[in-house]
Amino acid sequence: MLEQRIQQHFIDSADLQYQTAQDLGKPIADAVQAMLACITGGGKILACGSGPSVGHALQFVAFCLAGFERERPEFAALALSSDSALLGTTQQPFARQVRALGQAGDLLLALCVDGNDAGVLAAVEAAHERDMSIVALSGRSAGRLASVLRETDVLLCVPHDRAARVLEVHTLIIHCLCDGVDAQLFGEQEES
Repeated sequence: MLEQRIQQHFIDSADLQYQTAQDLGKPIADAVQAMLACITGGGKILACGSGPSVGHALQFVAFCLAGFERERPEFAALALSSDSALLGTTQQPFARQVRALGQAGDLLLALCVDGNDAGVLAAVEAAHERDMSIVALSGRSAGRLASVLRETDVLLCVPHDRAARVLEVHTLIIHCLCDGVDAQLFGEQEES
């Protein structure tokens, strides 16, 4: 019984990845282009996430700084902190950091499974105030996040209700973003 349950997790994850591959291909390519414009224009990428998406924001920044699957120069990237001990009692720690650090030409990577986290939504609003581009990763129907994004922003929405499945696809999307940027800047790399 337990083994079947475990196998079903793999099957469900693979099915969702297969189903969304075609739908997300173009938006992911658009997100790569937005990141390339930021990086080659001398900008930086600020990343924030709510709940389990905090780990994805940190992972993305680590790939920007240390490289994804190859040695290459570092890209300017910073994971925003949600630690209220560092920022006081503010209800909008991400927005405050975006206002303090963000500039026109920078990019905000906003991650939120349900699209309704107030901190992430405030960060998006602050990024718009700073004339920054936004790439947003969400799930389900993207919640309120979909309504605050502009036409020039990129929404990568995994249409699934189960958070675990959405997060699994978000991991793959982050890998695609990092690989896409590296391939566009440094050429294709042979897989070993």
